[in-house]
Amino acid sequence: MTEPGSTPDDPVRDMLRRLRVFDTDLPRFQPDQTPADPLALFTEWLAAAIMAGVPEPHVMSLATSDADGHPSSRMLICRGVDPPGRWFFASSSTSRKGRELAACPHAALGFYWPRQGRQIRIRGQATAESAERSAADFLARSTESRVEGLVGHQSAILADPADQPAAITEARARIAADPDLVAPDWTLYGLLAEEVEFWQGDRDRQHIRLRYHRTGGEHTGRQWAKERLWP
Repeated sequence: MTEPGSTPDDPVRDMLRRLRVFDTDLPRFQPDQTPADPLALFTEWLAAAIMAGVPEPHVMSLATSDADGHPSSRMLICRGVDPPGRWFFASSSTSRKGRELAACPHAALGFYWPRQGRQIRIRGQATAESAERSAADFLARSTESRVEGLVGHQSAILADPADQPAAITEARARIAADPDLVAPDWTLYGLLAEEVEFWQGDRDRQHIRLRYHRTGGEHTGRQWAKERLWP
């Protein structure tokens, strides 16, 4: 029987079928011994990923949607977390992600560390931080990252590829002349998590999913509750 979406001679399907998953030693996860706060468990898993040599463990996906509910996602770098349960990332407010967050602040983040068979999914609302915090994030970046941010035009159509190196040269010169220069549209965002899910893969497919979610109303302290989910 031919699989849905494939043809009898489907090279992509054949390549996919030959790939292995969880072809490594996976860490153990005991959800009954987890902390009450998901930030503590995130920190523990991130440290374990770094110690295990997971490539770029700070890279995460960001999913947003426009005013009509049409989704888009991309990969970017986590800039930090804080005790209230906010995960931080930065971008131009005029980029596609910036425009979509302005129209709909609900967003989702995702980490995936294949060497450990681990995923972390985070859902909540993203809001822009102050101009001072955004500027501090910009100035803490490498020179090339600041050049890229100053060039801007992210997600805009590049009609002439020759415009890109010229814009980079101009931005590099501006930063050399003024090292404290900050791109005016650069924005640090904080996503306040309403839900954080930890997923531990298992070779025998007895995967473990642990979800934290906030309880209580806006003025009652908003405590975390956690529960196991079917994999």
